[in-house]
Amino acid sequence: MSSTQPEQNHIPTSKVQRATKFIGTGAKVGGNYIKHYAKKMVNPSLSKEELHTSNAEDIYASLSELKGSALKVAQMISMDKNILPRAYQDKFTMAQYSAPPLSYPLVVRTFQKSFGKAPEAMFDTFTTSAVNAASIGQVHKATKNGKTFAVKVQYPGVADSVTSDLRMVKPFAHRLLNMNEKEISHYMEEVEEKLLEETDYKLEVKRSTEISQACRHIPHLNFPVYYPEFSSERIITMDWLEGDHLKEWLQTNPSQEARNQIGQALWDFYHHQVHNLKQVHADPHPGNFIVQEKETLGVIDFGCVKEIPEDFYRGYFSLLKRNAHLNEAELNQIFFQLDFLSDQDSPAEQAYFKGVFKEMMVLLGRPFHSETFDFADEAYFNQIYALGDRVARDKMFRQSRQARGSRHGLFVNRTYFGLYSLLNQLRARINTTKPDWLK
Repeated sequence: MSSTQPEQNHIPTSKVQRATKFIGTGAKVGGNYIKHYAKKMVNPSLSKEELHTSNAEDIYASLSELKGSALKVAQMISMDKNILPRAYQDKFTMAQYSAPPLSYPLVVRTFQKSFGKAPEAMFDTFTTSAVNAASIGQVHKATKNGKTFAVKVQYPGVADSVTSDLRMVKPFAHRLLNMNEKEISHYMEEVEEKLLEETDYKLEVKRSTEISQACRHIPHLNFPVYYPEFSSERIITMDWLEGDHLKEWLQTNPSQEARNQIGQALWDFYHHQVHNLKQVHADPHPGNFIVQEKETLGVIDFGCVKEIPEDFYRGYFSLLKRNAHLNEAELNQIFFQLDFLSDQDSPAEQAYFKGVFKEMMVLLGRPFHSETFDFADEAYFNQIYALGDRVARDKMFRQSRQARGSRHGLFVNRTYFGLYSLLNQLRARINTTKPDWLK
């Protein structure tokens, strides 16, 4: 899929340049609020839709120019449909696979730093324009000795600006995510660790190779081969996979059988990673998958991988059992172990949070409780969104004195809600396998 957005000739890389951009964006957002409330004085019935649209456009324009961690956070929160107004969802979703691309001279500079030569000296052909651009890097198409490659090039300065970017994006995320201060800090710590890993392309090649080899036995899945000799800390070279992104494929109006086959491949892929490998591709958004001929699913990005500790795994999935056969003492032990509850909680807080997380885990676990599950069931997803909205607005949750839930749960939850969202977009009916100990 070719990028049609104007190319960028410069990315602000110094802390001062990036901070100035954030400050300017904050001023624009402040101005939008002033305009909104001025209009509301004249028209008291005015909704916030125009305000959300203006803010979403200004914030996205700024983040897409900065790229890197700031844009990645926008992409991540766009996947959580219940926490953002529609205008933000629509705009931030573009970060998944349609950000403004980098101009070719900056790409050449990255190659010179990595290999001491330009792309043309390494490949027979190399597209001067990106064919796909996202938050951390962009993809070019290349050929050599009759083979076709996808070459992912990281944007300059991304790796060095993760920590400072997240500090600056925190106020925006705090307002958009509607979390308390401790909750957002807890969230950002885990995000920072994953983003630092995601900018290490040597680590991505290693994990991509390991996980793809471990999952090649799964039906209707395909993975590119990776080429370490043409890769570096800032460049990844892999096989080019022909096909359509999920969004494009769905526009071709595929049959229900085809949707189910792709959905089953997705489910089986995540089942094997979570329950057998204990490490998982934790970035399940549409831009990371390609649908190929014969309804085969190509997995093209392993930048974000979450390793799942055994003690967290056992406690977390014990709560997903149908009518979890746990007495109150065992249940309390798991809730404390997973940091849903703490010794600082009052009896009222313990009762409230235990009820909320029980409800949440029952909803998340519902697909596991039958042999098949229809992810086209909008009533199920409306329940999930309604619960998220209710909890986010609840005074006790917002005034909690601490973050809730193990940091490991952040990306595991994100993985499952992202997977469920993809299956919902596919409107797939699948066989919901689970490990024997969960039956």
